[in-house]
Amino acid sequence: MLLRLLRARLAPYRPWLGVVVLFQFVGVLAMLYLPTLNADIIDNGIAADDTGYILRVGAVMLVVSLGQIVCSVVAVRFGARTAMSFGRDVRAALFHRVGTFSTREVQEFGAPSLITRTTNDVQQVQMLVLMSCTIAVSSPIMMVGGVIMALRVDMGLGWILAVVVPALFVCVGFVVSRMVPNFRLMQGRIDEVNRVLREQITGIRVVRAFVREPYETRRFGRANDDLTDVAVAAGRWMATMFPLVMLVVNVSSVAVIWFGGHRIDNGQMEVGALTAFLSYLMQILMSVMMATFMLMMIPRASVCADRIAEVLDTHTSVPVPDDAVAPDPARRGHLDLDHVTFAYPGADEPVLADVSFEARPGQTVAVIGSTGAGKSTLVNLVPRLFDASEGEVRVAGHDVRRLDPDLLWQQIGLVPQKAYLFSGTIRSNLQYGKPDATEEEMWAALDVAQGRDFVAALPEGLDAPVTQGGTNFSGGQRQRLAIARALVRKPGIYLFDDSFSALDLATDARLRAALKPETRDATVVIVAQRVSTIRDADLILVLEDGRVVGRGRHDELLAACATYQEIVESQLSAEEAA
Repeated sequence: MLLRLLRARLAPYRPWLGVVVLFQFVGVLAMLYLPTLNADIIDNGIAADDTGYILRVGAVMLVVSLGQIVCSVVAVRFGARTAMSFGRDVRAALFHRVGTFSTREVQEFGAPSLITRTTNDVQQVQMLVLMSCTIAVSSPIMMVGGVIMALRVDMGLGWILAVVVPALFVCVGFVVSRMVPNFRLMQGRIDEVNRVLREQITGIRVVRAFVREPYETRRFGRANDDLTDVAVAAGRWMATMFPLVMLVVNVSSVAVIWFGGHRIDNGQMEVGALTAFLSYLMQILMSVMMATFMLMMIPRASVCADRIAEVLDTHTSVPVPDDAVAPDPARRGHLDLDHVTFAYPGADEPVLADVSFEARPGQTVAVIGSTGAGKSTLVNLVPRLFDASEGEVRVAGHDVRRLDPDLLWQQIGLVPQKAYLFSGTIRSNLQYGKPDATEEEMWAALDVAQGRDFVAALPEGLDAPVTQGGTNFSGGQRQRLAIARALVRKPGIYLFDDSFSALDLATDARLRAALKPETRDATVVIVAQRVSTIRDADLILVLEDGRVVGRGRHDELLAACATYQEIVESQLSAEEAA
């Protein structure tokens, strides 16, 4: 999976990779040439007391060293650009893929896991690419070249290389094989820490209201300790690797000096040659050590690549049709549900069963029912956040599964159950529905949404800052801003999913009165818990356990629907209901 991800995402950067390989190759060749020059100085310059020869060869060594530095800098620069561009592209691909997911896929992965995969997981693979450009290219060249040059210097000590290099690979391979399971487990533990932390930050008010700080501290502590245990286990094996490598390096150095000394004593080898052989041995072992860094990163990067590929290979359950059609302009605002049933995969019972109704511009359809009756699910089927299991949802005369998603969403203004505002300003949030909205349009929408007073009272007005989620505003203010955001768009269908719950009765009444002329050319679907919000609707659907148990106007349902009567009686007195 790691190789597949790298091949696919690094393909546009092959010219840069070519530059990296070329300059790394030249730089390593320069590095391999230096010990030979150093041996010449020892054997032919120092031994002969020839200062001129020492200066000439020393100048060549200086030029070669400068060339090696320049090649390394160029290779690292292009390698870093390749790695950073790779990370940028993978993050963008993950973001766009998640953006196509329906609510079902988002729930399956979970928001904390998707955040971890887009940030931490991509960073791990990105670091592997960077290390590959700087180490994976130079290490094999240095190791092979070092072996060749060492054997050219003296074949008699070649058996040391034949013993040391395989021993080093065996030690490193054993340690890496033990690290892989820990790295795989570590990413899951990071997901868990992110999930707990996200819950605690988002629900900090609830935590404080119930004085659950000690419990939440312990819960985070458990998740943190689990991650720490796995990280420590992986760290122990990682810490074991370097002593093993250094042990092999030091033993091999002693062996070269010991046996090389005997060969010098016997006249079979010169001092410069011994120095060069020892330098080449160090280069060979250094290349293996550098490869060790790579081997340490590959297991974790491989796990991260699997997690990234899992997201990239997941296709949305609400796919874009190949033969997408455009909405019929003559039927703008037409909404039809034809025997719609929806069930989650593997569920025993459907959330919605055989729901049908028609809505035309100028009409208001209200949906009411107990908690869990399927009201929000019904609303979510219209913009295709889910796809119906059976039946059809038609917008502007076409099944939503045949419409181009962008054109479908342009027909709809959705105000979700939880009013969410993006960090920025009030202006940027209102323009989210219509980027070219004028200031007059925004103030008009705020007028209808009963938000002008509190926005005008802010010193910055429309440019007042909004924190993430709109937490610097009250629940009612957030709802009114979310309603204004939908109104600015002027869609053909308005979907209000329990969007008036945080408003007081007086504000609710004023808002509904202002909405009527504003939405006279559009269809309005309102999900509500309060009867006072929907009593003037043209059609009221009463849901119970996902089924329509009553339909009609307020007076008709009050006379004929027992479920609606129970809801009314729980909220209004008989005089108010009449």
